[in-house]
Amino acid sequence: MTGMNENPLDLLPEVLLAASAVLGLLLGAWLPRRRQWLTGAMAGAACIGGIVAAAIAAAGPVETAFGESFAIDPVTATSRIVILGATLLVLALAMPRVHAHPGETEFYVLLQLASAGALVLAGAQDLLLLAAGYLLASVPAYALAGFRKDSPGTEAALKYYVVGALLGVLMLTGITVLLAAGRATAYPVLRPELAEAPAGLVAVGTLALLAGVLFKAGGVPGHFWVPDAVQGSSAPVAAFLTTIPKIGALAALYRLAAVPLADAELPWTDLVAVLSVASMTLGNLAAFFQQDVKRLLAYSTISQVGYLLLPVAVAGRTGLDQEALLYYLAGYALTNLGAFAVVCALPGADAIDDYRGLARAHPALLGSLVVCLLGLVGTPPTAVFLGKLEAFSAAMDGDYAWLAVVAAVNTVASLFYYLRWIAPAFLARGPAGDSRTTTVRTAAVIAYGSATGSVVLGLLGGTVLDVLGGPLAP
Repeated sequence: MTGMNENPLDLLPEVLLAASAVLGLLLGAWLPRRRQWLTGAMAGAACIGGIVAAAIAAAGPVETAFGESFAIDPVTATSRIVILGATLLVLALAMPRVHAHPGETEFYVLLQLASAGALVLAGAQDLLLLAAGYLLASVPAYALAGFRKDSPGTEAALKYYVVGALLGVLMLTGITVLLAAGRATAYPVLRPELAEAPAGLVAVGTLALLAGVLFKAGGVPGHFWVPDAVQGSSAPVAAFLTTIPKIGALAALYRLAAVPLADAELPWTDLVAVLSVASMTLGNLAAFFQQDVKRLLAYSTISQVGYLLLPVAVAGRTGLDQEALLYYLAGYALTNLGAFAVVCALPGADAIDDYRGLARAHPALLGSLVVCLLGLVGTPPTAVFLGKLEAFSAAMDGDYAWLAVVAAVNTVASLFYYLRWIAPAFLARGPAGDSRTTTVRTAAVIAYGSATGSVVLGLLGGTVLDVLGGPLAP
Protein backbone atom coordinates (compact mmCIF):
# COMPACT_ATOMS: atom_id res chain seq x y z
CA MET A 1 0.00 0.00 0.00
CA THR A 2 1.09 3.51 -0.68
CA GLY A 3 -0.33 5.06 2.52
CA MET A 4 -1.46 8.06 0.46
CA ASN A 5 -5.09 7.09 -0.14
CA GLU A 6 -6.17 5.33 3.04
CA ASN A 7 -9.26 7.48 3.47
CA PRO A 8 -12.28 5.61 4.92
CA LEU A 9 -14.58 8.09 3.19
CA ASP A 10 -13.64 6.47 -0.12
CA LEU A 11 -15.48 3.42 1.16
CA LEU A 12 -18.39 5.37 2.68
CA PRO A 13 -21.22 3.13 1.32
CA GLU A 14 -19.47 0.03 2.66
CA VAL A 15 -18.65 1.74 5.96
CA LEU A 16 -22.24 2.91 6.45
CA LEU A 17 -23.61 -0.58 5.92
CA ALA A 18 -21.04 -2.24 8.20
CA ALA A 19 -21.45 0.42 10.91
CA SER A 20 -25.23 0.07 10.79
CA ALA A 21 -24.87 -3.70 11.21
CA VAL A 22 -22.62 -3.33 14.27
CA LEU A 23 -24.70 -0.57 15.87
CA GLY A 24 -27.89 -2.47 15.11
CA LEU A 25 -26.56 -5.57 16.85
CA LEU A 26 -25.71 -3.51 19.95
CA LEU A 27 -29.00 -1.62 19.86
CA GLY A 28 -31.03 -4.80 19.42
CA ALA A 29 -29.57 -6.23 22.62
CA TRP A 30 -31.31 -3.47 24.60
CA LEU A 31 -34.52 -2.88 22.69
CA PRO A 32 -37.73 -4.73 23.59
CA ARG A 33 -38.94 -7.18 20.96
CA ARG A 34 -41.68 -4.86 19.66
CA ARG A 35 -39.18 -2.05 19.10
CA GLN A 36 -36.50 -3.97 17.23
CA TRP A 37 -37.90 -2.66 13.96
CA LEU A 38 -35.74 0.38 14.70
CA THR A 39 -32.66 -1.62 13.71
CA GLY A 40 -34.35 -2.36 10.38
CA ALA A 41 -35.11 1.33 9.94
CA MET A 42 -31.47 2.13 10.64
CA ALA A 43 -30.45 -0.44 8.01
CA GLY A 44 -32.75 1.25 5.49
CA ALA A 45 -31.25 4.63 6.33
CA ALA A 46 -27.75 3.19 5.82
CA CYS A 47 -28.76 1.91 2.39
CA ILE A 48 -30.19 5.29 1.38
CA GLY A 49 -27.11 7.10 2.67
CA GLY A 50 -24.89 4.64 0.81
CA ILE A 51 -26.76 5.22 -2.45
CA VAL A 52 -26.31 8.99 -2.09
CA ALA A 53 -22.62 8.57 -1.27
CA ALA A 54 -22.14 6.23 -4.23
CA ALA A 55 -23.85 8.67 -6.60
CA ILE A 56 -21.62 11.52 -5.38
CA ALA A 57 -18.49 9.37 -5.74
CA ALA A 58 -19.56 8.37 -9.25
CA ALA A 59 -19.35 11.99 -10.33
CA GLY A 60 -15.71 12.17 -9.21
CA PRO A 61 -12.57 10.91 -10.90
CA VAL A 62 -11.72 7.25 -11.36
CA GLU A 63 -9.28 6.24 -8.62
CA THR A 64 -8.28 3.51 -6.20
CA ALA A 65 -8.48 3.39 -2.41
CA PHE A 66 -6.14 1.79 0.13
CA GLY A 67 -3.30 1.36 -2.26
CA GLU A 68 -4.62 -0.35 -5.36
CA SER A 69 -6.85 -2.83 -3.54
CA PHE A 70 -10.26 -1.18 -4.05
CA ALA A 71 -11.41 0.46 -7.28
CA ILE A 72 -13.69 3.48 -7.46
CA ASP A 73 -14.90 3.53 -11.04
CA PRO A 74 -18.16 3.10 -13.03
CA VAL A 75 -18.35 -0.65 -12.30
CA THR A 76 -18.06 -0.08 -8.55
CA ALA A 77 -20.40 2.93 -8.56
CA THR A 78 -23.16 1.17 -10.49
CA SER A 79 -22.82 -2.01 -8.44
CA ARG A 80 -23.03 0.00 -5.23
CA ILE A 81 -26.26 1.71 -6.27
CA VAL A 82 -27.87 -1.50 -7.53
CA ILE A 83 -26.82 -3.60 -4.52
CA LEU A 84 -27.91 -1.01 -1.97
CA GLY A 85 -31.18 -0.37 -3.80
CA ALA A 86 -31.88 -4.11 -3.95
CA THR A 87 -31.02 -4.48 -0.26
CA LEU A 88 -33.50 -1.71 0.53
CA LEU A 89 -36.24 -3.58 -1.35
CA VAL A 90 -35.42 -6.86 0.41
CA LEU A 91 -35.56 -5.05 3.76
CA ALA A 92 -39.00 -3.72 2.88
CA LEU A 93 -40.16 -7.22 1.93
CA ALA A 94 -38.76 -8.78 5.10
CA MET A 95 -39.65 -6.24 7.81
CA PRO A 96 -43.37 -7.10 8.09
CA ARG A 97 -42.52 -10.82 8.17
CA VAL A 98 -39.88 -10.66 10.89
CA HIS A 99 -41.54 -7.94 13.01
CA ALA A 100 -41.43 -8.96 16.69
CA HIS A 101 -39.56 -12.14 15.76
CA PRO A 102 -37.02 -13.18 18.45
CA GLY A 103 -34.23 -12.87 15.87
CA GLU A 104 -35.45 -9.72 14.11
CA THR A 105 -32.31 -7.69 14.80
CA GLU A 106 -30.07 -10.58 13.82
CA PHE A 107 -31.89 -10.87 10.49
CA TYR A 108 -31.18 -7.22 9.64
CA VAL A 109 -27.56 -7.55 10.74
CA LEU A 110 -26.97 -10.66 8.63
CA LEU A 111 -28.61 -9.04 5.62
CA GLN A 112 -26.42 -5.94 5.88
CA LEU A 113 -23.21 -7.92 6.34
CA ALA A 114 -23.96 -10.13 3.33
CA SER A 115 -24.73 -7.05 1.24
CA ALA A 116 -21.50 -5.41 2.42
CA GLY A 117 -19.67 -8.50 1.19
CA ALA A 118 -21.27 -8.09 -2.24
CA LEU A 119 -20.10 -4.46 -2.27
CA VAL A 120 -16.55 -5.56 -1.49
CA LEU A 121 -16.68 -8.15 -4.29
CA ALA A 122 -17.77 -5.50 -6.78
CA GLY A 123 -14.93 -3.11 -5.99
CA ALA A 124 -12.13 -5.54 -5.13
CA GLN A 125 -8.97 -5.06 -7.16
CA ASP A 126 -6.82 -7.42 -5.13
CA LEU A 127 -7.15 -11.20 -4.82
CA LEU A 128 -6.96 -11.09 -1.02
CA LEU A 129 -9.73 -8.50 -0.81
CA LEU A 130 -11.74 -10.60 -3.27
CA ALA A 131 -11.42 -13.57 -0.88
CA ALA A 132 -12.47 -11.40 2.07
CA GLY A 133 -15.50 -10.18 0.14
CA TYR A 134 -16.40 -13.77 -0.76
CA LEU A 135 -16.38 -14.82 2.88
CA LEU A 136 -18.30 -11.76 4.05
CA ALA A 137 -20.93 -12.30 1.38
CA SER A 138 -21.20 -16.03 2.11
CA VAL A 139 -21.18 -16.70 5.86
CA PRO A 140 -24.11 -14.39 6.79
CA ALA A 141 -26.05 -15.72 3.78
CA TYR A 142 -25.74 -19.29 5.10
CA ALA A 143 -27.44 -18.19 8.32
CA LEU A 144 -30.12 -16.28 6.39
CA ALA A 145 -30.97 -19.37 4.35
CA GLY A 146 -31.73 -21.31 7.53
CA PHE A 147 -33.24 -18.40 9.46
CA ARG A 148 -36.68 -20.02 9.78
CA LYS A 149 -35.11 -23.00 11.61
CA ASP A 150 -37.58 -25.44 10.06
CA SER A 151 -36.74 -28.58 8.12
CA PRO A 152 -36.63 -26.98 4.61
CA GLY A 153 -34.66 -24.02 5.93
CA THR A 154 -32.12 -26.22 7.69
CA GLU A 155 -31.67 -28.30 4.54
CA ALA A 156 -31.29 -25.13 2.47
CA ALA A 157 -28.64 -23.71 4.80
CA LEU A 158 -26.74 -27.01 4.97
CA LYS A 159 -26.57 -27.49 1.19
CA TYR A 160 -25.67 -23.84 0.67
CA TYR A 161 -22.91 -24.05 3.28
CA VAL A 162 -21.41 -27.34 2.06
CA VAL A 163 -21.15 -26.18 -1.55
CA GLY A 164 -19.92 -22.74 -0.47
CA ALA A 165 -17.26 -24.15 1.83
CA LEU A 166 -16.01 -26.56 -0.83
CA LEU A 167 -15.81 -23.96 -3.58
CA GLY A 168 -14.47 -21.38 -1.14
CA VAL A 169 -11.50 -23.60 -0.37
CA LEU A 170 -11.07 -24.18 -4.10
CA MET A 171 -11.14 -20.44 -4.68
CA LEU A 172 -8.48 -19.81 -2.02
CA THR A 173 -6.37 -22.52 -3.64
CA GLY A 174 -6.72 -20.72 -6.97
CA ILE A 175 -5.66 -17.43 -5.37
CA THR A 176 -2.59 -19.16 -3.91
CA VAL A 177 -1.66 -20.59 -7.31
CA LEU A 178 -2.10 -17.20 -9.01
CA LEU A 179 0.02 -15.60 -6.30
CA ALA A 180 2.74 -18.13 -7.04
CA ALA A 181 2.43 -17.48 -10.77
CA GLY A 182 2.24 -13.69 -10.64
CA ARG A 183 4.13 -12.97 -7.40
CA ALA A 184 1.48 -10.42 -6.39
CA THR A 185 -2.21 -10.13 -5.54
CA ALA A 186 -2.98 -6.61 -6.83
CA TYR A 187 -4.66 -6.72 -10.25
CA PRO A 188 -2.55 -4.02 -11.96
CA VAL A 189 0.64 -5.83 -10.92
CA LEU A 190 -0.73 -9.25 -11.84
CA ARG A 191 -1.61 -8.27 -15.41
CA PRO A 192 1.94 -8.13 -16.84
CA GLU A 193 3.18 -10.89 -14.53
CA LEU A 194 0.50 -13.41 -15.53
CA ALA A 195 1.18 -12.69 -19.20
CA GLU A 196 4.71 -14.05 -18.71
CA ALA A 197 3.89 -16.81 -16.19
CA PRO A 198 3.61 -20.50 -17.13
CA ALA A 199 0.29 -20.96 -18.92
CA GLY A 200 -0.54 -24.19 -17.09
CA LEU A 201 -0.10 -22.57 -13.68
CA VAL A 202 -2.27 -19.60 -14.66
CA ALA A 203 -4.93 -21.93 -16.07
CA VAL A 204 -5.16 -24.01 -12.89
CA GLY A 205 -5.36 -20.94 -10.66
CA THR A 206 -7.93 -19.24 -12.87
CA LEU A 207 -10.20 -22.30 -13.03
CA ALA A 208 -10.21 -22.65 -9.25
CA LEU A 209 -10.83 -18.94 -8.76
CA LEU A 210 -13.59 -18.96 -11.34
CA ALA A 211 -15.40 -21.80 -9.57
CA GLY A 212 -15.62 -19.77 -6.37
CA VAL A 213 -16.83 -16.59 -8.04
CA LEU A 214 -19.44 -18.50 -10.07
CA PHE A 215 -20.71 -20.03 -6.82
CA LYS A 216 -21.64 -16.54 -5.64
CA ALA A 217 -23.15 -15.76 -9.04
CA GLY A 218 -25.15 -19.00 -9.04
CA GLY A 219 -23.84 -20.16 -12.41
CA VAL A 220 -22.44 -23.45 -13.69
CA PRO A 221 -20.41 -25.16 -12.19
CA GLY A 222 -21.25 -23.57 -8.81
CA HIS A 223 -25.03 -23.69 -9.24
CA PHE A 224 -25.95 -26.86 -7.31
CA TRP A 225 -27.07 -25.01 -4.19
CA VAL A 226 -29.44 -22.58 -5.91
CA PRO A 227 -32.75 -24.53 -6.31
CA ASP A 228 -32.70 -26.15 -2.86
CA ALA A 229 -31.54 -23.04 -1.00
CA VAL A 230 -34.09 -20.82 -2.73
CA GLN A 231 -36.98 -23.25 -2.26
CA GLY A 232 -36.17 -23.88 1.40
CA SER A 233 -35.66 -20.22 2.34
CA SER A 234 -38.35 -17.66 3.08
CA ALA A 235 -39.40 -15.63 0.03
CA PRO A 236 -37.51 -12.41 1.04
CA VAL A 237 -34.31 -14.41 1.66
CA ALA A 238 -34.79 -16.23 -1.65
CA ALA A 239 -35.10 -12.84 -3.34
CA PHE A 240 -31.85 -11.77 -1.70
CA LEU A 241 -29.94 -14.95 -2.59
CA THR A 242 -30.88 -14.77 -6.27
CA THR A 243 -30.10 -11.07 -6.68
CA ILE A 244 -27.58 -9.30 -4.48
CA PRO A 245 -24.62 -11.73 -4.32
CA LYS A 246 -24.97 -12.22 -8.07
CA ILE A 247 -24.36 -8.52 -8.74
CA GLY A 248 -21.15 -8.41 -6.73
CA ALA A 249 -19.86 -11.68 -8.18
CA LEU A 250 -20.46 -10.74 -11.82
CA ALA A 251 -18.88 -7.32 -11.33
CA ALA A 252 -15.86 -9.08 -9.78
CA LEU A 253 -15.73 -11.54 -12.65
CA TYR A 254 -15.81 -8.75 -15.21
CA ARG A 255 -12.96 -6.93 -13.46
CA LEU A 256 -10.90 -10.13 -13.38
CA ALA A 257 -11.43 -10.56 -17.12
CA ALA A 258 -10.67 -6.94 -17.96
CA VAL A 259 -7.55 -6.42 -15.81
CA PRO A 260 -5.37 -9.28 -14.46
CA LEU A 261 -6.37 -11.93 -17.02
CA ALA A 262 -6.59 -9.66 -20.06
CA ASP A 263 -3.10 -10.47 -21.38
CA ALA A 264 -2.68 -13.99 -19.98
CA GLU A 265 -2.01 -16.92 -22.30
CA LEU A 266 -5.39 -18.43 -21.52
CA PRO A 267 -8.49 -19.10 -23.68
CA TRP A 268 -10.55 -17.06 -21.23
CA THR A 269 -13.25 -15.98 -23.67
CA ASP A 270 -13.87 -19.54 -24.87
CA LEU A 271 -14.07 -20.82 -21.30
CA VAL A 272 -16.57 -18.16 -20.19
CA ALA A 273 -18.58 -18.68 -23.39
CA VAL A 274 -18.90 -22.41 -22.65
CA LEU A 275 -19.96 -21.69 -19.06
CA SER A 276 -22.46 -19.14 -20.36
CA VAL A 277 -24.06 -21.71 -22.66
CA ALA A 278 -24.07 -24.34 -19.90
CA SER A 279 -25.73 -21.97 -17.40
CA MET A 280 -28.48 -20.68 -19.67
CA THR A 281 -29.25 -24.11 -21.14
CA LEU A 282 -29.23 -26.07 -17.89
CA GLY A 283 -31.28 -23.40 -16.11
CA ASN A 284 -33.91 -23.35 -18.84
CA LEU A 285 -34.18 -27.13 -19.20
CA ALA A 286 -34.52 -27.64 -15.45
CA ALA A 287 -37.17 -24.90 -15.16
CA PHE A 288 -39.44 -26.33 -17.86
CA PHE A 289 -41.46 -28.66 -15.64
CA GLN A 290 -41.08 -27.09 -12.20
CA GLN A 291 -44.28 -26.66 -10.19
CA ASP A 292 -42.93 -24.78 -7.16
CA VAL A 293 -42.68 -21.09 -8.07
CA LYS A 294 -39.58 -20.38 -5.97
CA ARG A 295 -37.80 -23.37 -7.47
CA LEU A 296 -38.80 -22.17 -10.95
CA LEU A 297 -37.35 -18.72 -10.21
CA ALA A 298 -34.21 -20.42 -8.86
CA TYR A 299 -33.58 -22.18 -12.16
CA SER A 300 -34.52 -18.98 -13.96
CA THR A 301 -31.76 -17.14 -12.12
CA ILE A 302 -29.23 -19.80 -13.19
CA SER A 303 -30.22 -19.20 -16.82
CA GLN A 304 -29.94 -15.44 -16.33
CA VAL A 305 -26.31 -15.89 -15.27
CA GLY A 306 -25.69 -17.42 -18.69
CA TYR A 307 -26.94 -14.28 -20.43
CA LEU A 308 -25.04 -12.03 -18.01
CA LEU A 309 -21.82 -13.87 -18.85
CA LEU A 310 -22.00 -12.74 -22.49
CA PRO A 311 -20.41 -9.32 -21.86
CA VAL A 312 -17.91 -10.94 -19.47
CA ALA A 313 -16.82 -13.32 -22.22
CA VAL A 314 -15.93 -10.42 -24.52
CA ALA A 315 -14.53 -8.08 -21.87
CA GLY A 316 -11.98 -5.79 -23.50
CA ARG A 317 -12.81 -6.98 -27.02
CA THR A 318 -15.60 -4.47 -27.66
CA GLY A 319 -16.75 -1.09 -26.42
CA LEU A 320 -20.18 -2.42 -25.47
CA ASP A 321 -19.27 -4.94 -22.79
CA GLN A 322 -19.18 -2.78 -19.67
CA GLU A 323 -22.38 -0.83 -20.36
CA ALA A 324 -24.21 -4.04 -21.32
CA LEU A 325 -23.27 -5.86 -18.12
CA LEU A 326 -24.03 -2.98 -15.75
CA TYR A 327 -27.34 -2.10 -17.35
CA TYR A 328 -28.41 -5.75 -17.49
CA LEU A 329 -27.54 -6.19 -13.80
CA ALA A 330 -29.69 -3.20 -12.84
CA GLY A 331 -32.62 -4.37 -14.97
CA TYR A 332 -32.35 -7.95 -13.72
CA ALA A 333 -32.23 -6.91 -10.06
CA LEU A 334 -35.37 -4.79 -10.37
CA THR A 335 -37.30 -7.38 -12.40
CA ASN A 336 -36.30 -10.42 -10.33
CA LEU A 337 -37.16 -8.67 -7.06
CA GLY A 338 -40.52 -7.71 -8.55
CA ALA A 339 -41.29 -11.37 -9.30
CA PHE A 340 -40.35 -12.40 -5.77
CA ALA A 341 -42.44 -9.54 -4.37
CA VAL A 342 -45.49 -11.12 -6.02
CA VAL A 343 -44.57 -14.43 -4.36
CA CYS A 344 -44.33 -12.61 -1.02
CA ALA A 345 -47.72 -10.96 -1.63
CA LEU A 346 -49.36 -14.41 -2.04
CA PRO A 347 -47.88 -16.40 0.87
CA GLY A 348 -50.28 -19.31 0.39
CA ALA A 349 -49.48 -19.78 -3.29
CA ASP A 350 -46.43 -22.01 -3.48
CA ALA A 351 -47.18 -23.89 -6.70
CA ILE A 352 -48.07 -22.70 -10.18
CA ASP A 353 -51.56 -24.17 -9.82
CA ASP A 354 -52.18 -21.97 -6.77
CA TYR A 355 -52.16 -18.93 -9.04
CA ARG A 356 -55.44 -19.95 -10.67
CA GLY A 357 -57.87 -17.05 -10.73
CA LEU A 358 -55.30 -14.40 -9.92
CA ALA A 359 -56.67 -12.25 -12.75
CA ARG A 360 -60.00 -12.02 -10.95
CA ALA A 361 -58.78 -11.91 -7.36
CA HIS A 362 -55.76 -9.59 -7.71
CA PRO A 363 -55.58 -8.12 -11.22
CA ALA A 364 -52.91 -5.55 -10.32
CA LEU A 365 -50.66 -8.27 -8.90
CA LEU A 366 -51.15 -10.31 -12.04
CA GLY A 367 -50.15 -7.29 -14.12
CA SER A 368 -46.95 -6.94 -12.08
CA LEU A 369 -46.23 -10.66 -12.41
CA VAL A 370 -46.73 -10.58 -16.17
CA VAL A 371 -44.43 -7.57 -16.55
CA CYS A 372 -41.71 -9.16 -14.41
CA LEU A 373 -41.85 -12.66 -15.91
CA LEU A 374 -42.04 -11.46 -19.50
CA GLY A 375 -39.36 -8.94 -18.55
CA LEU A 376 -37.07 -11.80 -17.50
CA VAL A 377 -37.66 -13.32 -20.93
CA GLY A 378 -36.60 -10.03 -22.51
CA THR A 379 -39.85 -8.50 -23.71
CA PRO A 380 -39.85 -4.80 -24.65
CA PRO A 381 -40.03 -2.23 -23.22
CA THR A 382 -38.66 -3.71 -19.98
CA ALA A 383 -35.08 -3.10 -18.85
CA VAL A 384 -34.03 -6.75 -19.29
CA PHE A 385 -34.99 -6.53 -22.97
CA LEU A 386 -32.52 -3.73 -23.58
CA GLY A 387 -29.97 -5.43 -21.32
CA LYS A 388 -30.17 -8.63 -23.35
CA LEU A 389 -30.05 -6.67 -26.59
CA GLU A 390 -26.88 -4.92 -25.45
CA ALA A 391 -25.37 -8.22 -24.27
CA PHE A 392 -26.14 -9.87 -27.60
CA SER A 393 -24.68 -6.87 -29.44
CA ALA A 394 -21.52 -7.04 -27.32
CA ALA A 395 -21.12 -10.74 -28.16
CA MET A 396 -21.62 -10.05 -31.87
CA ASP A 397 -19.19 -7.15 -31.79
CA GLY A 398 -16.65 -9.30 -29.95
CA ASP A 399 -16.69 -11.97 -32.71
CA TYR A 400 -18.87 -14.36 -30.73
CA ALA A 401 -21.91 -14.38 -32.98
CA TRP A 402 -22.53 -18.07 -32.31
CA LEU A 403 -22.86 -17.32 -28.59
CA ALA A 404 -25.45 -14.62 -29.28
CA VAL A 405 -27.41 -17.07 -31.44
CA VAL A 406 -27.40 -19.73 -28.69
CA ALA A 407 -28.51 -17.11 -26.17
CA ALA A 408 -31.35 -15.99 -28.45
CA VAL A 409 -32.56 -19.60 -28.86
CA ASN A 410 -32.48 -20.06 -25.08
CA THR A 411 -34.40 -16.83 -24.63
CA VAL A 412 -37.20 -18.08 -26.87
CA ALA A 413 -37.22 -21.44 -25.06
CA SER A 414 -37.52 -19.75 -21.65
CA LEU A 415 -40.84 -18.23 -22.68
CA PHE A 416 -42.42 -21.67 -22.22
CA TYR A 417 -42.02 -21.99 -18.45
CA TYR A 418 -42.84 -18.35 -17.73
CA LEU A 419 -46.11 -18.74 -19.68
CA ARG A 420 -46.80 -21.95 -17.73
CA TRP A 421 -46.89 -19.79 -14.62
CA ILE A 422 -48.96 -16.98 -16.14
CA ALA A 423 -51.60 -19.10 -17.91
CA PRO A 424 -53.38 -20.54 -14.81
CA ALA A 425 -53.94 -17.01 -13.50
CA PHE A 426 -56.70 -16.57 -16.08
CA LEU A 427 -58.56 -19.72 -15.02
CA ALA A 428 -61.31 -19.98 -12.44
CA ARG A 429 -60.35 -20.55 -8.79
CA GLY A 430 -58.62 -17.77 -6.85
CA PRO A 431 -55.22 -18.18 -5.13
CA ALA A 432 -54.49 -18.34 -1.44
CA GLY A 433 -53.44 -15.20 0.37
CA ASP A 434 -55.03 -12.50 2.49
CA SER A 435 -54.68 -9.10 0.85
CA ARG A 436 -55.57 -7.34 4.12
CA THR A 437 -52.37 -8.16 6.02
CA THR A 438 -49.52 -5.66 6.31
CA THR A 439 -47.06 -8.21 4.94
CA VAL A 440 -49.09 -8.73 1.79
CA ARG A 441 -49.84 -5.03 1.25
CA THR A 442 -46.17 -4.09 1.55
CA ALA A 443 -45.09 -6.83 -0.84
CA ALA A 444 -47.81 -5.84 -3.31
CA VAL A 445 -46.64 -2.22 -3.31
CA ILE A 446 -43.07 -3.35 -3.96
CA ALA A 447 -44.28 -5.61 -6.78
CA TYR A 448 -46.13 -2.70 -8.42
CA GLY A 449 -43.15 -0.40 -8.00
CA SER A 450 -40.61 -2.92 -9.31
CA ALA A 451 -42.69 -3.74 -12.38
CA THR A 452 -43.17 -0.05 -13.11
CA GLY A 453 -39.49 0.63 -12.48
CA SER A 454 -38.48 -2.10 -14.90
CA VAL A 455 -40.54 -0.50 -17.66
CA VAL A 456 -39.34 3.02 -16.85
CA LEU A 457 -35.70 1.89 -16.79
CA GLY A 458 -36.25 0.23 -20.14
CA LEU A 459 -37.73 3.40 -21.62
CA LEU A 460 -34.85 5.49 -20.26
CA GLY A 461 -32.27 2.94 -21.37
CA GLY A 462 -30.45 5.19 -23.81
CA THR A 463 -29.86 7.86 -21.17
CA VAL A 464 -28.81 5.34 -18.53
CA LEU A 465 -26.40 3.53 -20.83
CA ASP A 466 -24.60 6.80 -21.56
CA VAL A 467 -23.56 7.18 -17.91
CA LEU A 468 -22.38 3.59 -17.44
CA GLY A 469 -19.30 3.91 -19.60
CA GLY A 470 -15.87 5.08 -18.56
CA PRO A 471 -12.48 3.55 -17.81
CA LEU A 472 -11.78 1.06 -15.07
CA ALA A 473 -9.57 2.11 -12.19
CA PRO A 474 -5.83 2.08 -13.03
